[in-house]
Amino acid sequence: MKICFVVQGFGKKTDYTDGRVLDLDASYAIVKEAVEAAGLKCIRADEIPHSGTIDVPMYEMLMKADLVVADLSTYNVNAAFELGVRYGLRPHATIIVAEENFRNPFDVTHIVIRRYKHLGEDIGAKEARRFRDDLKQAILDILAQAKTDSPVYTFLPGLQPPMLAATSAPVQRSIASAAGPDAADENPTAKALLDLALAKINPPEGQPSDFAGARMLLEEVRKQRPNDPFIIQQLALATYKSKQPTAEAALLAAREILGELGPATTNDPETLGLWGAVHKRFWELNSRPEDLSEAIAGYERGFYLKQDYYNGINLAFLLDLRSVESLKSGQKDEGIADAVQARRVRRDVLRYAEPLLARGDADPAKRYWILATLWEAALGLGDLAAQAGWEAQLQALPVPQWMHDTRLEQGNRLSALQEQFATLSAGN
Repeated sequence: MKICFVVQGFGKKTDYTDGRVLDLDASYAIVKEAVEAAGLKCIRADEIPHSGTIDVPMYEMLMKADLVVADLSTYNVNAAFELGVRYGLRPHATIIVAEENFRNPFDVTHIVIRRYKHLGEDIGAKEARRFRDDLKQAILDILAQAKTDSPVYTFLPGLQPPMLAATSAPVQRSIASAAGPDAADENPTAKALLDLALAKINPPEGQPSDFAGARMLLEEVRKQRPNDPFIIQQLALATYKSKQPTAEAALLAAREILGELGPATTNDPETLGLWGAVHKRFWELNSRPEDLSEAIAGYERGFYLKQDYYNGINLAFLLDLRSVESLKSGQKDEGIADAVQARRVRRDVLRYAEPLLARGDADPAKRYWILATLWEAALGLGDLAAQAGWEAQLQALPVPQWMHDTRLEQGNRLSALQEQFATLSAGN
């Protein structure tokens, strides 16, 4: 059976041009449906069983695959590079897809990019069907026509494609993996290891997370995908939440892991949010002002890049915290400035979060945390009527009690902070 190799990142990736996070696994699921509906076996790099780095089997799949689908969403440099390699190796049977907001950076305007639309971090059912059906038909047409689609062979028509003497063992294993699940038993794929790790981080309701176990699995995934930001982010998360061997040692290790992503200069809101979370916990352990300021800097940059409620509501809380610390040390102007900024951030959070409710998300947990953010923002702004309205909607959702407990605990901490601020500012 013919093989389609999908060139694409995996997991959630950030589009640095607008701060949006796209779930490329959701995209891949639709691509795979289309490929299989067209009669081909489908495989992505993280599904290739191998030890060490992916380079050898990846290059050989670019050469030998009957079809390559390259997803350039989020301006993935690796995907663009691999697409170029494919164009140099094969004159035809290459398809480019990308999320609809992808702006074509190529000078060659005749290259066709087939678009799909993300809704938040996911893809809606109607759009999924449309994209799947369109891609399936494109695959059937391209394979039937064998028409040159590589710009290399288009503009150098006398060029002859290279040949391999024989299909190598890595490619044979890749094809075997595409044919059935048992081929990867001896060498688990990066995807299999990542799926296990994410299941340990986010277990079914009622089961505790196993961050230490996830950390071990993610270390193995990083050996296969050493430069993948999503893997590094998840590893940092599992590391600091594992609290092993101690909470502080885990935070130090997580900070070192995140250092690989350049938190001082990155435009990735996910990295910045994690950077903020790590330093927030450093502050909780040691009460060092520099950790609190670093946490605020991380959440602040992430918030203004992504314009999301998660980074925003954390930023507002930490600004209130720093305002109290400033008043305690006699820095009245600094304290008032942070308190004013916290209010402004909460108003922005309301502006960004309220439209999300209109989407009618069927997942009660996701809807709950949006409402909880709106509730906390109203609390921080002293808007009792709005807070009561959000409370009523929160109580109507079928979610576990621990979610309510977490929200109320955070609300109590915020109220205590603001009471401290009022007392200290009156005394000054």
